[in-house]
Amino acid sequence: MNQFASPTLDDFTAAREVIDRIAHKTPVERSMAFGAFIGQPVYLKCENLQRTGSYKLRGATYRLSKLSAGERAAGVVAASAGNHAQGVAMAARELGIEATIFMPLGVALPKLQATKRYGAHVELVGVTVAECLVAAEEFSAKTGAVFIPPFDQREVIVGQGSLALEIFEQVPDVETIVVPIGGGGLISGVALAARAVAELQGRTVHIVGVQAEGCAPYVPSLAAGHRVTVEPTGTIADGILVPTPGELNFEIIRDYVDEVVTVSDDDIARAILLLLERAKMVVEPAGAVASAAIMAGLVNASGPTVSILSGGNIDPLLLERVIRHGLTASSRYTNVTVALPDRPGQLTTISRIISDSDANVIEVLHTRHGRGQQITTVELQLSIETRGAEHRDAVLDALRLEGYDPIER
Repeated sequence: MNQFASPTLDDFTAAREVIDRIAHKTPVERSMAFGAFIGQPVYLKCENLQRTGSYKLRGATYRLSKLSAGERAAGVVAASAGNHAQGVAMAARELGIEATIFMPLGVALPKLQATKRYGAHVELVGVTVAECLVAAEEFSAKTGAVFIPPFDQREVIVGQGSLALEIFEQVPDVETIVVPIGGGGLISGVALAARAVAELQGRTVHIVGVQAEGCAPYVPSLAAGHRVTVEPTGTIADGILVPTPGELNFEIIRDYVDEVVTVSDDDIARAILLLLERAKMVVEPAGAVASAAIMAGLVNASGPTVSILSGGNIDPLLLERVIRHGLTASSRYTNVTVALPDRPGQLTTISRIISDSDANVIEVLHTRHGRGQQITTVELQLSIETRGAEHRDAVLDALRLEGYDPIER
């Protein structure tokens, strides 16, 4: 392996002493709702409540703390559309270092404003993070500013591992840790630190990584035995949308992580909704994938399990859409189209059937102009609130029993 082959527990302990001066020791909350999915105690490690709203502050703080006096004077530069930008910006401010962050032109306004508020100078370049990376590296070569990578760097990985030390203090009997994966920095640090603690205690710990289906390069990479680049197909979890595994990260994950699973956007939306309703936690899509894997039955655990909520920086407009999508994915919000004879009283009849089924109509669109629609019929588009899949099916069956043909949209 490479120079990062044999980290010691002392490495992580030393990093934590530095990180604790800036980052919070985030809480762990037991979740009965998520525990019900696997029949084991489940605890949520709430990095969504970290300063800057993400675990990224840990790795950034430790990396910046290791800079020489000359490097500090030259400043630092990074490229990011969100959490890494904020982590570097705050760490730089706290350590008295000038930071320049390159962000894409379409970056979410809350993330842009937060990065500026933490004191960084922000440059908007291109429309992708890849373009920002090129600009940041050019800036580094031109000015001498130290480039701070988001995941594929020794001190960054060790810094993220401080999170695992907290987990073992807060849940001493933890047996399984479920971790989101983007480039791999978080799970690399967590897996290495967790293995070191477990070995000292004479026991084992099971590490499960989770990626979004729309961008999951670690699955084919681990199967092939080398890093593979994938073409992203799209996911709401943009914070872990990294098409190529990190070089250091791949080797660590290959050797120290037990398995990597993937979750769909529907899974993620359902998890965000449950975290809001039952845990009272606002979590971004990337930060919810570990909990989504537990909900989806993808985590086999035989004891106490910790799900890392890696971040909570979600744009309110996206949160609104995700909640609506989560309700639909959970069969609590159903869109139905029904063709009706164009005569008086039909809307009243439909309303009665739905009401008698204890469902609630949220929206109604009544039109005579649908494509392929007969002249003698009208199309009724309904948004109905139901209590889940069984109740939804009962509502649809009640409509069919009265001679209608409801079609879910």
